[in-house]
Amino acid sequence: MANPRIRALTWWRKWAKRDWAIAAVGFTIILFALTLLFDSRNPDLNSTDDLIPLTLLRRAKATGAFCLDGSLPAYHFQKGFGSGSNNWVLHIEGGGWCNSIESCNDRKRTALGSSNYMDQLVEFSGILSGHPSQNPDFYNWNKVKIRYCDGASFAGHPESQFKNGTKLFFRGQLIWEAIMDEVLSLGLSNAKEALLSGCSAGGLATLIHCDDFRDHLPKDATVKCLADAGFFLDEPDILGNRTMRAFYHDVVQLQGTAKSLHKNCVGRMEPSKCFFPQEIVKNVRTPLFIVNPAYDFWQIQHILVPDASDPHGYWSRCRLNIQKCNSSQIETLQGFRNSLLKALSELQQRKEVGMFINSCFIHCQTLMAETWHSPNSPRINDKEQTIAESVGDWYFNRKVSKQIDCPYPCNPTCYNMDFTRSL
Repeated sequence: MANPRIRALTWWRKWAKRDWAIAAVGFTIILFALTLLFDSRNPDLNSTDDLIPLTLLRRAKATGAFCLDGSLPAYHFQKGFGSGSNNWVLHIEGGGWCNSIESCNDRKRTALGSSNYMDQLVEFSGILSGHPSQNPDFYNWNKVKIRYCDGASFAGHPESQFKNGTKLFFRGQLIWEAIMDEVLSLGLSNAKEALLSGCSAGGLATLIHCDDFRDHLPKDATVKCLADAGFFLDEPDILGNRTMRAFYHDVVQLQGTAKSLHKNCVGRMEPSKCFFPQEIVKNVRTPLFIVNPAYDFWQIQHILVPDASDPHGYWSRCRLNIQKCNSSQIETLQGFRNSLLKALSELQQRKEVGMFINSCFIHCQTLMAETWHSPNSPRINDKEQTIAESVGDWYFNRKVSKQIDCPYPCNPTCYNMDFTRSL
């Protein structure tokens, strides 16, 4: 029988070939595969105590806050203890977006569009771990994992729903508001310290809703936001086409996300451009931390080298394993890294902003014990700090934490994904 991790990655590749817009549905599969891999290397990190049950948002029905298929939104909650009893970390799940009726219909038959398909128990690890050895600064905080089931980074609006018999609910903004009401009632309203985080599309949602999160909490609370692998670039692909811009345009038009974006931005430019983090962060008042690999495999495979841009397969192995890239391809990847650093340049000047930009071929690093905080976690420039320690230094103002790695292949501490194993 084939290795389940390989089967998972092969499944994702098939989705990508059929329709890259929904290929990100496989993000959950990839994250699961990564977790399996890391856990197999660290069996002592596992504990049944970290399996947290799913809670349906029952009160959401009254406000019409539904997943794509009309099911109730959901979350997982673990109560804090000791010194962390009044502190909160919320993490928004990732998983791409849907940009058409077809792709949203496909998505609603998965855990990324319906709570009917969500696992009843999920492991809390990385930034959600309850173990001080894995999560030194936030282990005893109240922890919430927000499940993602709307396909538009919690920014869709029902006014955009079709009335032609297609049963799709674009209620992302209502889900966000219902989740906030629920968690505030659980004790978030009395928070002393709080951190909103998210990975991938959840990282984008974190940037979109960061200031709103801040506005819901006590004025004297310390409130900050962390976006992991959510800084998606508005860059042309290798053929010069603006593939990601066109895709975001379709998402914004389909789900009516402009109403969730900053008015100053949508008043100045086409709303889909305001869906890109580089524009969003210009208006965010709350302190931010950006965790991003300079060679984010999702962005390389879907923004820089989407399938349609490589009909002859010249990039086929490079886009699956950075170690298979030739010198010309590496030069192109270095240009993509330079674009990321340029997009982050304004943030680098802001004192309240932290960042950890490593030179790894990976996507999302805060939810897994090995990449968040372990003896094998990635470091930058021979420093001893893990991502967790850098985030902790920034959150608690222990010291300025803006770390940017040297270009690939300089960092031996990286874990670089290798998708060629699935071929």
